[in-house]
Amino acid sequence: MTNQNQHPDTKNTLTPALLLGVLGVVYGDIGTSPLYALRASLLHFSSDGLENWEILGVLSLIFWSLVLVVTVKYVLLILRADNRGEGGILALMALAQRVGRGQSGKHLIMLIGIAGASLFFGDGIITPAISVLSAVEGLKVISPAFTDAVIPISLAVLLALFLVQYKGTHTIGRVFGPITALWFASLGVLGLIEIVREPAVLAALSPWYAIEFCVRYHLAAFIALGSVVLAVTGAEALYADMGHFGARPIRLVWLWAVLPALTLNYFGQGALLLADRAALENPFYLLAPDWFRLPLVVLATGATIIASQAMISGAFSIARQCVQLGFLPRMTITHTSETEEGQIYMPQVNVALLIGVIILVLSFHDSDSLAAAYGIAVTGTFLCTTCLAGLVFRRQFGWSRPAVAAVVVPMLLLDASFFISNVLKVPEGGWVPLLLGAWLFTVMLTWRRGRDLLFARFRQDSLPLKSFLARLPQSRTIRVPGIAVFMTGQADYVPNALLHNLKHNKVLHERVLFVTVENLDMPQAPQRREVSELAPNIHRVMLRYGFQETPNIPRELETLREQGVAFEPMQASYFLGRETVVAAVVPKMARWRQWLFGAMSRNAMPATEFFRIPSDRVVELGVRVAI
Repeated sequence: MTNQNQHPDTKNTLTPALLLGVLGVVYGDIGTSPLYALRASLLHFSSDGLENWEILGVLSLIFWSLVLVVTVKYVLLILRADNRGEGGILALMALAQRVGRGQSGKHLIMLIGIAGASLFFGDGIITPAISVLSAVEGLKVISPAFTDAVIPISLAVLLALFLVQYKGTHTIGRVFGPITALWFASLGVLGLIEIVREPAVLAALSPWYAIEFCVRYHLAAFIALGSVVLAVTGAEALYADMGHFGARPIRLVWLWAVLPALTLNYFGQGALLLADRAALENPFYLLAPDWFRLPLVVLATGATIIASQAMISGAFSIARQCVQLGFLPRMTITHTSETEEGQIYMPQVNVALLIGVIILVLSFHDSDSLAAAYGIAVTGTFLCTTCLAGLVFRRQFGWSRPAVAAVVVPMLLLDASFFISNVLKVPEGGWVPLLLGAWLFTVMLTWRRGRDLLFARFRQDSLPLKSFLARLPQSRTIRVPGIAVFMTGQADYVPNALLHNLKHNKVLHERVLFVTVENLDMPQAPQRREVSELAPNIHRVMLRYGFQETPNIPRELETLREQGVAFEPMQASYFLGRETVVAAVVPKMARWRQWLFGAMSRNAMPATEFFRIPSDRVVELGVRVAI
């Protein structure tokens, strides 16, 4: 079973700096799971005291979850499904849509992709809250006097983190790798010391203890699985960040650094609990000697900030992809680096995440309560990824049906087990990411449906461009000096802005450019510009952008001189149509969805800003569109 379309890894040669970058960005989230995962898993069974087989059983479940979900599923399999080097749920959706059959099949693929992206955002507001809270809670282990300070300190850390996002991550990113390396080294050393004291804990490496735990608890084992999944949260980051680092460095760092460190720490916590059940109060921090606990709190806080930063940056990236793929309205996108395309800041997304995180901290108060809400969004994304990957393996890579079934069915069963176990958490707080995910799913579908109806209405009401150009020489239209750039989403139809300009001003510029921006289902466009002459001094310009790219229309038009098209920026006027959506006599959408689409349209970032068009060279012509 080989990937027929796999290309050589084009990323940089392996260097210590690259590997440190992978450690800091990709594994920040999963690397902070030892702060709360084992404790949250065992708390369900601690009311009548913990037995040794229970501790070993949960440890075995955590270890084999790391092996099966992260190592086998993501590191060995999912990382093969790259979209021209890029990964993530939306990149996978775009790849699957290319091999989808029929409109209904492609529509189903789109729904799965949107669901996965929506759940990603649901997970995104919980990760910073639970990570920072669990780190700062170490102060309570040092002294109970710090109990009342945990929430204020956590809020201060989170507020500072979100407020500095506008500066970008390129500056603070330099210290991410070394801090995370120190963090993983500390995890491994602290765990190893305790394992040496209680080597019997290594028996949990056998899957028998996980099987025995599930057999003895039957359905109640699902309760444990709902918390065990906390150990693999962040696995999706391996795939999402593939475009930044390449698959090989991600695989190497996981197998030789992260997995050993996590295994040592979890088993060290288990060894501590075998020797002293009272350590369940906070087995992570009680691994450390007294003198090291305060520095460990500081180090853990730094590690959780890095984990949160990775999730925030991921949210910005996914949001931009949603905008480019037509699932969300235009939003402000600020580039924080002159050299890195992926370094962006989206203020609307940042504010929304900050508000959500603050509400979660004030509502749930501690990491144990938040753990009840955490997991359902992650496991939902796992399911979506597996479904799309199976389709890609079969149709894109040409795997046989038995091979796909042998790989995908076990992954689906494992993902479904984790998801069902987390459904039990819905009354305790799991409804939070579900509610947020459902709302975002509705928003994305409404925006996509509204835009489709809008374009259909334009095609119905507009004049075919060929007919207009055929009649233009015989018309008495006055041509005036200058360049008119008409932005149009329908390349084969006359833009409404042009028709309105002719109707009211009775003139047409000497040189006319019809510019259409096409968003592709791939990370970067292989060919940016396509220029064709429709009539003397009238050209069509197709500009193509991938979902990882941000349009810049003036910059692209200035390069037209290389293709023989005269373009002077100071002579150009940009004509855009501003649509006002109104309800049709027989509406195509429910009233509430029309209202939602209209609200999003009114609050969308102006096209002039999104396409970076100079505001002093823009002519906007309003038009009412009934859908």
